[in-house]
Amino acid sequence: MAAKAMAGAKHSPTSKPWWQYGHVWLIISGPLVVVIAGIITAYIAFSGADIVVDKNYYQNGLDIDKRPDRSPKSIAPAQAVRNHAVTPDEDLPDLQPK
Repeated sequence: MAAKAMAGAKHSPTSKPWWQYGHVWLIISGPLVVVIAGIITAYIAFSGADIVVDKNYYQNGLDIDKRPDRSPKSIAPAQAVRNHAVTPDEDLPDLQPK
């Protein structure tokens, strides 16, 4: 009896091709956007990459501490915004307006 019901059922021969369904393009668009973004990123990285690190970076790093303008007072504003709850009073920077 099930075979007669299956034989009598009408199939729709007018189904659309896969590319005419919107949800297919929704599923395809996510990975497609990622691939395109990766290609654009690779192009930007390889076409005009700037040198980020100086060739003499190690010596420049050593010379920073030897500069005369580098003093504990020069970093006082950065230390002023930190929590000094346990810092002794004599170690706090003098930030009073003059």
